[in-house]
Amino acid sequence: MGIVQEAHNVKVLGAGEETVVLAHGFGTDQSVWKHLVPHLVAGSRVVLFDNMGAGTTNPDYFDFDRYATLQGYAYDLLAILEELQVSSCIFVGHSVSAMIGAIASTSRPDLFTKIVMISASPRYLNDVDYYGGFEQEELEQLFEAMRSNYQAWCSGFAPLAVGGDMESVAVQEFSRTLFNMRPDIALSVAQIIFQCDARSLLRHVTVPCHIIQSVKDLAVPVVAAEYLHQNLGGLSVVEVMSTDGHLPQLSSPDIVIPIILRHIHQDIAV
Repeated sequence: MGIVQEAHNVKVLGAGEETVVLAHGFGTDQSVWKHLVPHLVAGSRVVLFDNMGAGTTNPDYFDFDRYATLQGYAYDLLAILEELQVSSCIFVGHSVSAMIGAIASTSRPDLFTKIVMISASPRYLNDVDYYGGFEQEELEQLFEAMRSNYQAWCSGFAPLAVGGDMESVAVQEFSRTLFNMRPDIALSVAQIIFQCDARSLLRHVTVPCHIIQSVKDLAVPVVAAEYLHQNLGGLSVVEVMSTDGHLPQLSSPDIVIPIILRHIHQDIAV
């Protein structure tokens, strides 16, 4: 195993001509795909990895300067694909990883046959003529809560993000992976994500994009998914699901997994 693979806990499962890369969002790790993986391994080569900063990665490897923008994560993704000698893949990105995949595709579009975006947003902050869902003051309050008592913040944020009560398996799972992050790293990553603005990049994304979104999501309003659809540079399609929450692949797998599989296997009709 190469250095990059080891650092990101890369796993390659299944076999097939087609490579599907699964990338998780903030506060989770590759375990968030546990309901999807069994449906893919029979016919595809499946690549799983952990973004640097996830609780499963070595915190000593987290470079605050490298990960001061999403570009650092895009470089990581390209390094993983290069080390695995992946020449083309279907990239499935949850939350911020959808944008990371989009950024990576602008420099190496040849590596991506399509990007499936789940709960993705190009910008979380509201702006003139743009609704991302958050005001700056709300984000400052969120960061301060993380800073002052990370454990308490995790307990409160998890059910809001997942869209369930603390007793639900999905909330407990998200709480576990969120809690596993080192607090200072979690705060830094959250600040970079919530303050990012990828809108100007969208027109340079020419790879076909499949946008999948919950109708109710604490972090991403439906209009943000629609904005993605309208501003991407290549073919795109958006599907709004009847699900509640920012991690629908974890909280509503019976509804979401068939939808993800359909978008993985079907191309956009022109």
